[in-house]
Amino acid sequence: MDSRIVKVIVKGDSMWPTWSDGSIVDFTEFNGQELKKSDLIAFFHPFKPKVICLKRIKEIRAEGIFVQGDNPDPLASEDSHNFGLIQPSAITAYQES
Repeated sequence: MDSRIVKVIVKGDSMWPTWSDGSIVDFTEFNGQELKKSDLIAFFHPFKPKVICLKRIKEIRAEGIFVQGDNPDPLASEDSHNFGLIQPSAITAYQES
């Protein structure tokens, strides 16, 4: 299955120091590929359907995926600590770690 490369523009500091605000990053379109811990994913925010988030997979569970920003400041990232687990159906693109 061929997958497209998707260019993603980083907004905010939740993924610092990996990426800075304004960075342009190449992701692969998600079509059900196997994901693993530490992969990076782009997904629709569970409560803001028009917002796409970029986070790192911290844990894959049967009931969903726990994601977190890379920024060590706990107030810098809105992630699974705030909105819970992500469902694979919400994922639009990924980047292998």
